This record gives sequence, structure tokens and C-alpha cells, in this order.
Amino acid sequence: MPLTILSDSDINSILYALNRDDVLGLQNNLAEALHEYSTGTQETTGCCQSNQPQRIAIPASNNQTTLFMPASTSTSRGIKIATLTTSLEPPRNDSLPSIASIRSNTSTSGSSISSSNAPTPETPISQMSSISISSSTKTDPSITSSQSTSPIGSLTLLTSAGTPYAFLAASTLTAFRTALASTTIFTRRTNVHTICVFGAGTQALWHIRLALLLRGSEIHHVHVINRNFERARKLMETIYTSHEWEHLRKSNSKLDFSIVSNEYGEYNRLLKEHVRKADAIFCCTPSTTPLFPAEYLTSAEGRKKGRYVSAIGSYRHHMIELHPEILRQAVAPEHKHHHHKHAERGGVIVVDSLEACLKEAGEVKQAGLSPEQLVEIGELLMVKKASMKEIERGGEGEVGLKRWLQAGNVIYKSVGLGLMDICVGEDLVMLARERGLGTTVEGF
Repeated sequence: MPLTILSDSDINSILYALNRDDVLGLQNNLAEALHEYSTGTQETTGCCQSNQPQRIAIPASNNQTTLFMPASTSTSRGIKIATLTTSLEPPRNDSLPSIASIRSNTSTSGSSISSSNAPTPETPISQMSSISISSSTKTDPSITSSQSTSPIGSLTLLTSAGTPYAFLAASTLTAFRTALASTTIFTRRTNVHTICVFGAGTQALWHIRLALLLRGSEIHHVHVINRNFERARKLMETIYTSHEWEHLRKSNSKLDFSIVSNEYGEYNRLLKEHVRKADAIFCCTPSTTPLFPAEYLTSAEGRKKGRYVSAIGSYRHHMIELHPEILRQAVAPEHKHHHHKHAERGGVIVVDSLEACLKEAGEVKQAGLSPEQLVEIGELLMVKKASMKEIERGGEGEVGLKRWLQAGNVIYKSVGLGLMDICVGEDLVMLARERGLGTTVEGF
């Protein structure tokens, strides 16, 4: 059997050539695999949870961790091995920062800006090339935002009989499959006028690209929030100058981008404004402290608007992007007699894997959530079955579930599954062979 080898460059060539229908097809395949993961058995599918071993994390030097992620589908077996630079774990006696301390940390940070035209808090992209920022901003224990957090590694695919048939670079693949899953609920949302993205790495890039491919004509504002302005500027340069992004730039004349960094004096005001106005928030950072105060979303004002919030950047118990209070409020029983109008809650947090998130997701663990307060995305993808559980919780069933997914406050938490890599990897190998991309080793 021939062995297909796909480098990161090969994978980028495949992914940047995808159109909306291609992405929807890949998304549908992934959705089916996740549904089988949540509902299938060993007798019915190779994607079932019992065929997906828990990943193994081995700490390495230089603050790195190597993950071994074996997985299986009905047609393939495989393992992804990836090494990541991880966030520093805070001392065990450290408590979660309060809202006041978060404000203090951001408001007291300083920066010096050297430019013939000093930037405004939201600098037009056309002026960015002339800006140089030298910052004295203090960072939290998370990785500094100028440091790449993309995984380095590979995915090996084997047939169900155990014959190796593909070997893929893992960096771009990981970012793409994560964004593909994250945007599954996003595609169902009624309003996507304004999106807010935390982070400026490969994960952020693919979340932005898939959002624009899937709902581009409806998106008018994309706000990128990153601690390091220079890295965010480089992301914007890619979007505004690369020919791979040209059709997305030109397809919507109303689309605009902005960068917000805590190197700006007005960071707190803009952070609150963008979070409050966002229809969708994509958190793509390996942070160990909340990216914004809980009250931005939990106050009476913050709860008026329905939002889709996806938190995919933190994947260890000490890492956290969303304040636990946001999750606690999302799962709290709905009070019928409240004094303020607010968007509908579902009473649960959507996760990629209940078992993995209870074990590894910092937000879930620090919020003290129980299994009954989580629902796997694979279950939700079959609305009729998921609606039965919604009825059991006192809801309206299918009508209420659809309304919540489309317009309510929905939080999706993901720590990543090897099944996602295998499923998307299979499709990429098929596309590579159809398009003559990659390297083929005959008779391997």
C-alpha cells in the first residue's frame, strides 16, 4: 500500500483551496464522528468513546509537554504525537484573581510608542506597517503572546488492519480541526455581525478564516484581542496582503478588522466594549488567568445579548480563559420571575468530551461543574435526541433547544480529541490524493 506524506505546507495548500461547500462537507463528517463518539457502541461504530483511549501527557524540559493521542474511526486507527509549549502552572495556593485584580493588572501596565504617527487604540490596518511599539507591559504566568504555542508533531494513520497509509504534520492540522469543531455551532447562530477573537496564533487564524468562509457576508466586524500588538499586527498583515485571503477580503465590502492590545491605555474600555457587543467570542489562548472579568457577561447588562462563546485554548487543569463564574451562571437554574430581560440559557456547558473536560479543562474544574451540567457536542448534533434531555431538565424540548443554540447564550469548551485528528486527517489524505499533493512512497 502506498504511504502518503503531507507536510505542513501541503496541508496549507489543501486547506486554503477549500470553499464554503468543502468546509461544510468536512464539518459534516466531523459532526457525524463526534455524534458516534457520544452515542455509539463498539458494535455499531469504531468512533465510539470506548475506542478512544485517554491521551497521555509527558512533561519535557523548557516548559514543554508531549501529548500522545491514540484514536480510532470505523476505517482507520492512528495516533497524534504533539509537543507544545505550555503555560506555567501557578503555585497551588494561588487563588483565582478577582475582577479587581484583573483590572489592576491591565490598567497599570505601561508602554512606550515610537512612531511618526502614534496609533489610536484601534489602529487602521493601512497604518500598521509604520508603527513600532516597545512595551513594558507585565505578563501573567501564561505564555507571552509573542511566543508560538502551535504544536510540533505528527499524525500517523493506519488502516483497520494496521497497515500505515499516511503520515501528516500536526501543526496546521490541529488548528484547523479545532476551528472546524468550534464553528459547528457557530454556523447555526442567527446573529454573527460582530466576532471577537482572543489570540493571534494559528488557532485564531483558522477560527477567523472558517467564520468568514461560513458566514462571511453577515460578518461586519472582527476584533482581534492579543496581549502582544506585534503578533496581532502580523496576523492582520497575513489577512490583508496574502493572496489566499483576497477573495474573503473582497467578498464583503462592509467587513472591517481591529486590533486591541493591553499595550494601549484604553485597553479596559475597548475590551469591555468588544466583549459586550460580540455575537461570537473565540478564545484561542493558553492562558492561566481569565481573559476578561466575569461581570462583562454575568451582569444584567452583559446578559441582555445572546452570544456564542468558544473556549479552546486552555487544555490543562491549571489553564483558564473564562472566569468560572461565567460557567456557573450558565448552568444555574433559570428563574422565571427576574427583573431584567436577558438572553436564554441552556443550563449546560457544551463540551467535546465529558470525560476529558471533567479531567482536564481548567474552567470546568474550577467552576466545580458536575457531569449533569455538561453535554457533549456530539449529542446536540442530533437535535431530536438532545431535546429529550432538555425536556427532562424542564425545558421546551426541540423548539427550546433550537432557539437556545441559535440565539441564546451558548458556551463551548474543548480540550481536543484524537478522534478529531483522525477524522479530519482521513479527509485531508483523500483530498491530497485527488489533487496530486504530498509525497507518495510506493509499496511501504
